[in-house]
Amino acid sequence: MASHFDQLDPLRDRELGMDRSVTRRDFLNGAALTVGAAAVPRGALAWAKQSAEAQDHPSYNPPLANGLRGSHAGSFEVAHSLRDGTFWKAAGKPIDTGEDYDLIVVGGGISGLSAAYFFRERNGPNSRILVLENHDDFGGHARRNEFHLGGKLQLLNGGTMLIDSPTAYSKEAAGLISKVGIDPVAFERKYPLHDLYRSLDLSSGVFFDKQTFGEDRLVSGAPSEFAESESSKARAEQWAEFLTKTPLSGAVKKDILRVETGTMDYLVGLSPPEKKDRLSRISYKEFLLKIARVDPAVVAFYQTRTNGEWGVGIDAEPALDCWALGLPGFQGMNLEPGPAQRMSYSAAGYSAGGSPRFHFPDGNATMARLLVRELIPDAVPGHSVEDVVTTQVVYDRLDRPTDSVRIRLNSTVVRAQNSNTRKSGQEVEVTYASDGKIFTAHAKGCVLACWNMAIPYLCPDLPEKQKDALHYLVKVPLVYASVGLRNWTAFQKLGISAVQAPGSYWTSFNLNWPVDIGDYKSPRSPSEPILLHMSRTPCKPGLPAREQHKAGRMELLVTSFESFERTIRDQLSRCLDGGGFDPARDIEAITVNRWPHGYGYEYNPLFDPQWAPGEAPHEIGRKPFGRLTIANSDSGATAYTDVAIDQAFRAVVELFAR
Repeated sequence: MASHFDQLDPLRDRELGMDRSVTRRDFLNGAALTVGAAAVPRGALAWAKQSAEAQDHPSYNPPLANGLRGSHAGSFEVAHSLRDGTFWKAAGKPIDTGEDYDLIVVGGGISGLSAAYFFRERNGPNSRILVLENHDDFGGHARRNEFHLGGKLQLLNGGTMLIDSPTAYSKEAAGLISKVGIDPVAFERKYPLHDLYRSLDLSSGVFFDKQTFGEDRLVSGAPSEFAESESSKARAEQWAEFLTKTPLSGAVKKDILRVETGTMDYLVGLSPPEKKDRLSRISYKEFLLKIARVDPAVVAFYQTRTNGEWGVGIDAEPALDCWALGLPGFQGMNLEPGPAQRMSYSAAGYSAGGSPRFHFPDGNATMARLLVRELIPDAVPGHSVEDVVTTQVVYDRLDRPTDSVRIRLNSTVVRAQNSNTRKSGQEVEVTYASDGKIFTAHAKGCVLACWNMAIPYLCPDLPEKQKDALHYLVKVPLVYASVGLRNWTAFQKLGISAVQAPGSYWTSFNLNWPVDIGDYKSPRSPSEPILLHMSRTPCKPGLPAREQHKAGRMELLVTSFESFERTIRDQLSRCLDGGGFDPARDIEAITVNRWPHGYGYEYNPLFDPQWAPGEAPHEIGRKPFGRLTIANSDSGATAYTDVAIDQAFRAVVELFAR
């Protein structure tokens, strides 16, 4: 797919608007301020330099940044040099900050912030806590993209989209979000997604691209958007009408109609449990080709249906998991509701229910902001969930020597080790790189709420079995783009609000979710500016899932913002041309949230063993090591916010037990 965009055409670039002045540079504020060393207490002597740090500048505001975000330049280079074995060869002697804490948390995402919250809840309000985060903002994958289009604030999630989980929130996770003011059930009633797009007769569409399907064609009215209450006859009619407008061959249309609306039992003679077991051992692609016996060209239509959930296509996901997620072909098989033995975490959960759902305008970045408000009230002004959506975080209040809780951004931890060399007795020593220097701080305990696969490099003294287990937890790469549009009249003319593009670089895009909360109001008229969300999962069909993730990560790391921008402009131009869309005129801003290390890895029954209880890599990997404990959603082997919170709670409990 990428080869199409590697053929640079200067004339085409001008048509796309590649020469237009859309902000492309990462956000950096590095104004240097001076503090006299004599005025600083000895314990904070090294932190005179802190006033020269970016986060201490009054105008520091990472959510406003356009360009290449997510794992942005400056957030990963130190970690990569540590992985490659070159960091310590070039590093100087660490500077001891003289700081002593009750707890140091490595990682300022939802799990790390939750760990700080749980620790202070147990240890008391005066607990001294330091949170170290390698990115330029807190929240981890709960990233906020903030735009001002036409003089109006507009928000979009640059990572974690919403409160949602395949299983009900635990007592601890539900209790935490309740304590910071979030009630998903009440909010869903009070601040529902506005029925705006349906009221304008906008539906979902499918974009068939020339490279995959023979011609560029957008077809609106995708039947997946119709209510489940539609009769089987009505649904069949809708699918038949939709398929007549596509560029697919007659044989492919016939097979898709059969898969979507047919009621045949493809595994006749097997009991429901036997059917589930059979489906758990083959991919959905294999199910379509070898059991449903569809035309091979049908696969391209469904290939990316699972990308958003698991980061790989239907070639690498069990058919049973796809049944649980609602993919078609199983209508006549009388499969019993509920999970089976061989299912992924997501599929097993969704087959039995799921948690309440709620979407904030910036996704779960709102949750991160509420946690920071609890920990450092002055840094996030306001008093309610409603006002936190529009308030401005005061970043220069995150790391003040006078506060008991401090969040230090742009600081990459390079070592965390148990130590008993100081007068205070057994403790941990944490070393981190920031502003081109290396520093150490000390604490009574440490929660490693960072990517688990990085921990063996931070803690080389871990047992080899534990390091091997942590290395197994390969993360799932993904990229979200937030595109500011001058208006969305082209969408109105085409009758669409969301598009699936199974053969294209960006496999889906949609107009921003229309949610109002507090003073935040979403666009209502197609003549107004709006944000567009675009999604890509850089998988490599045909490889085992973990190998696809590794290959996709390398792709993201070598792709420039210019290349991302070109694909955005090209695809929107080809897809929306019939509505009068002009990328050179209509695109006002672009933020690309690149996550080479994205979702936490979820075990895949097609490729991963069925481990005995306690022997799965995430269970071995998260074992405490002295006064070091391990959190993050990785240690729960999945990628949900409630799991990140649960793992933080466990890590804090383990720390107190030691």
